Amino acid sequence: MLADVDVHGELRNSNLADLPGVQQLQAKDQKTLILLCTYNEAGNLPKMFAQLDEHAPDCDVLVVDDQSPDGTARLVAERAQADERFHLLERSGKLGLGTATRDGMHWCLERNYDFLVNLDADLSHDPASIPALRAACVDDISVDVAVGSRYVAGGGLDGLTWHRRIISRVLNRYATQMLALPVRDCSGSFRCYRVSALRMIDLDTLTCPGYGFLEEILVALHRSGARMREVPIRFDTRYHGQSKLGWRDAVGALKVIHQMILRRR
Repeated sequence: MLADVDVHGELRNSNLADLPGVQQLQAKDQKTLILLCTYNEAGNLPKMFAQLDEHAPDCDVLVVDDQSPDGTARLVAERAQADERFHLLERSGKLGLGTATRDGMHWCLERNYDFLVNLDADLSHDPASIPALRAACVDDISVDVAVGSRYVAGGGLDGLTWHRRIISRVLNRYATQMLALPVRDCSGSFRCYRVSALRMIDLDTLTCPGYGFLEEILVALHRSGARMREVPIRFDTRYHGQSKLGWRDAVGALKVIHQMILRRR
């Protein structure tokens, strides 16, 4: 049986694509970029880099920093000088998680990567879960986005305050139902994107500067036909420093959700 090639230019639903030798060649040749968006994460990056060395030694790393006053960019620049896998993108100021993620994705699309893994730089996401997220896409070419999920069997929230738990659960339940998303966890950033799927959407039409970007991009990908799979993860409190997520961010995300609901009509 001859292979079928879909809009992403990849093998799908064919005997050839299922052959172990073909899968091994695909995995070996595919490049992954890990994206970290930072503001005042100097206390977390040394441990994060050590964890990435252990769990994702074959991946490149891009840090997008918003002029952190604590020396975050300096730490990244020093690591980039010593290790060509590491890269730094400095921005002009604190412009928001959404625009930082979008700028990091643009940087990725301009280069020869096959997958983009995004996670929080404060170690609330365990880098040990990166191989499972990557495998969800690499081992199954029908998966375009592997979503790290706190709300499937094996996933969960550890050590969070009651208001963080409420914000997360309320936003997720409301957003997934109102936006008809095929996942239970749409507000977490820990994901693996197939780069060919990101190329199918116009990132510049995604305008949310804050946390609402995480729902916004899932909606755009879903509407473009991207297929998603949830992978269980544990979400913990940040390793060092204070959380930057508050009620204002939740309200901003709700506004973005309502805007996307209106655009569906």
